[in-house]
Amino acid sequence: MASILLFGSTGQLGVELQRAMREESDLLALSRRDVDLADEAGLRSVIGRARPRFIVNAAAYTAVDRAESEPELAHAVNAVAPKIIAEEARALDAWLIHFSTDYVFDGSATSPWKESDTPSPLNVYGRTKVQGEQGIASTGCLHLIFRTSWVYAAHGSNFLRTMLRLARERERLTIVDDQIGAPTSAKELAHATLAILNRLEDGQSAPMDPGIYHMACAGSTTWFGFAKEIFASFGAKTVVPELVPISTRQYSTPAKRPRNSVLNCDKLERATGIRLAPWQTALAEVMRELQGNAI
Repeated sequence: MASILLFGSTGQLGVELQRAMREESDLLALSRRDVDLADEAGLRSVIGRARPRFIVNAAAYTAVDRAESEPELAHAVNAVAPKIIAEEARALDAWLIHFSTDYVFDGSATSPWKESDTPSPLNVYGRTKVQGEQGIASTGCLHLIFRTSWVYAAHGSNFLRTMLRLARERERLTIVDDQIGAPTSAKELAHATLAILNRLEDGQSAPMDPGIYHMACAGSTTWFGFAKEIFASFGAKTVVPELVPISTRQYSTPAKRPRNSVLNCDKLERATGIRLAPWQTALAEVMRELQGNAI
């Protein structure tokens, strides 16, 4: 038995969720080694044995470029598994908290995307995440789907850590400067998620309406702007590589990316009073953590 069942415990968001929930004695956190999301029978069995009140799915196939050559696996993890989890959640009358992505949009908008905007993904990853959202909604379970963007942490595989690694290897870095989004720290996501879980568990608070909410750090920048802010955090403490802005056309990847994937998070704030920190503030906190660990 567990009050909270967490999938994806070793991912960057899963690690931060566990840190945020460290005082939750009835948390069952599972990694890919514990349960394969592509194994339907195993997935249903795990949920049935745990019988949680809340299921938090922080697991996903997130290798955007590799998904172009592994569409079946991406579909199994991002589309099929969430619906299975949702079916089990409905059978238990449990809440499902699921994370989705800004890449469900095609980037054509000139303003931040709202939850009511129609998804039109450009790549396999985005399509499978949309299918996961739709599968969850189709079950009628109690669910909250949080779309977020450009997630990073002091650990794991992400843009921040890639920049720091490349800075040790190269004197010059070329970085895309015409894709706009909101870098979002996994720590900010985790603390907001815990606050919402507490709200759902608190009988004195009105629960949120089930559905999709955008949850990302405030503000926006380009990948080049993100990189500049990362290295600006060092000041004179280290040698910073030369940063050269380039266009998407100059940096070919297997998967297409949206030019504008900034998310409008007003709906979340209206429902909960929660607004994530500005992306620069959240980044500064993660950089302090990294520098404390001597990067």
